Amino acid sequence: MDQSPKAPKQTPTAKEIAAQFREKITGPDRDYEPGDRLPAARQLAKALGVQLMTVQSAFGQLRDEGLVLTQQGRGTFVRDPAVPLGSEPGSSPAFTALATELSTIHDALRQLGERLDRLERLVGSETPPSP
Repeated sequence: MDQSPKAPKQTPTAKEIAAQFREKITGPDRDYEPGDRLPAARQLAKALGVQLMTVQSAFGQLRDEGLVLTQQGRGTFVRDPAVPLGSEPGSSPAFTALATELSTIHDALRQLGERLDRLERLVGSETPPSP
């Protein structure tokens, strides 16, 4: 009878799970396309032998990278890279805040450009003083 101890099965970390799914989403032999739903976190945790929070953390990492969207009650989906970050429901709060900030900056720059155009027209329309 073999008395050698069996190596304990290593459970993956959130970082490792995120890396596996990142490859499945972005790799050359991708398993997931934009709009595809990832496995349910609870089922994946059970299949991998990890805590639910480990899978949620992995999916959170992917969401923070802009690769997936999480919609409460519906699941986690691969994000369409053609859609601007932060504009879809389930986007990372950081990307949503960044998109809002960028929109505000864009509006401020547009208004400044309009003011500059008006000033240039005013200055250009004045006749130079005669010597």
